[in-house]
Amino acid sequence: MNKITNRVENSSLIQVNLDEYYPAGERILFDLKNCLKDELALIEKDFRAFVVQNDWTLYKDKYVGIICSADAIVPLWAFMLIASKIEPYAKKVVMGDKTEIEKAIYKDIIDNLDFTQFNDATIIVKGCGKYPIPESVFVDFTIKLQGHAKSIMFGEACSAVPLFKRKK
Repeated sequence: MNKITNRVENSSLIQVNLDEYYPAGERILFDLKNCLKDELALIEKDFRAFVVQNDWTLYKDKYVGIICSADAIVPLWAFMLIASKIEPYAKKVVMGDKTEIEKAIYKDIIDNLDFTQFNDATIIVKGCGKYPIPESVFVDFTIKLQGHAKSIMFGEACSAVPLFKRKK
């Protein structure tokens, strides 16, 4: 009887799934639209009263993006003030939507990842995952990985697309 051998499992290929680095934590948006009069104008006195009275502990251990979904001109200092109030409680605060939150989270992860574990290795970066990882994260990861890996491919072992091969 012939035994089926998994050649990928027995090879020196390293599959990297960026999902494995995805940190737990709720991702939420703070929308400045709700602080505007008639969703049009920021009234500084009212806004500052809101900032003083609001319970910022609601953002504890969350990843927060600050946006304004209204078609209004909001001064930059308003975003800055909200960020300064949320930051002591949140895991991370960014100006932008949920995609910007993920980009910022992964920038920190990639900046702190020990890429020496990939030295001279043949890497397959898995593309499909269960988390909303922005495409730019894959680009950033590849750029950092190039300084260490012997070769980089994208996809699955059965149909990987070659991306990079170090010159001998």
